[in-house]
Amino acid sequence: MKNLLRNISAVSRNFRRFSIDRHDIIVHCNFGQPWVQTLDPEKWVAKSIGPSIKMTIVSKSYNKGADSVINYCTKLTVKLHPLQAELQEATLNNAPFAGMLGAPEVLTIGANFIHLIGGKKALDIGTFTGASALAWAIATGKDGEVYTFDVSHENYKQFGVPVISKDEEIFKRIIPVEAPALERLDRMIAEGQSGTFDFAFIDADKENYPNYYDRVVTLLRKGGVLMIDNALWSGSVAQDPSTFTESTKSIDETNQKIFKDDRTHSALINCGDGIHIAFKA
Repeated sequence: MKNLLRNISAVSRNFRRFSIDRHDIIVHCNFGQPWVQTLDPEKWVAKSIGPSIKMTIVSKSYNKGADSVINYCTKLTVKLHPLQAELQEATLNNAPFAGMLGAPEVLTIGANFIHLIGGKKALDIGTFTGASALAWAIATGKDGEVYTFDVSHENYKQFGVPVISKDEEIFKRIIPVEAPALERLDRMIAEGQSGTFDFAFIDADKENYPNYYDRVVTLLRKGGVLMIDNALWSGSVAQDPSTFTESTKSIDETNQKIFKDDRTHSALINCGDGIHIAFKA
């Protein structure tokens, strides 16, 4: 509590210092008399500085000013393949909307699940520059197949292909599908591919998250793993529902759906921008 109060005083020129007297918060200002507010101190602090704390709690490791604990965990978790390091640098330095890049700690967790289950066939919903597809292609190893979907592969062709194609063996495992993902997922189901995929990753248009989830669970085999990125959406899913944007509504709906779905066992984890992991029962 005292650490939080010190943080508040550090970001305001008008507050000279704070002190606590039982359940009173006393604000000593640079002008006038001290202001006394009788409230639950923890709730008052959380309400007052919640927005400024939020991004240090829900943050991708490559964001400037990421929380020191996040940085520590990432340092002892992420071991990037040289191609991954090159693609991450190219994306962050040159790609438009570079913040769409999947957090390396999230991709590492996904790759570890692929290794754990011996996954060879993966779905990648949302390509961007190809960082997630590359992670799955490396993890699936020889004979791996990664179907990566996006309505446009312009960023993948510009940033991903020049890097990933340096390793022909890894590059050939990635199967780009430049089309609306829902349309192609429905086609796969119609063609009898239900229950044939080992792993899936969803990081695309948020409004369609509930729809992607339904299709992907159908396509996964028993014991298959699904990871949904941006499941916390910068913490917005934990705010007042009356403030939800359409994207936040869809993400929250998906989180609720996964939790209630008897077909899967799941865990919602505060890593990167939040990941919801579902294991098909």
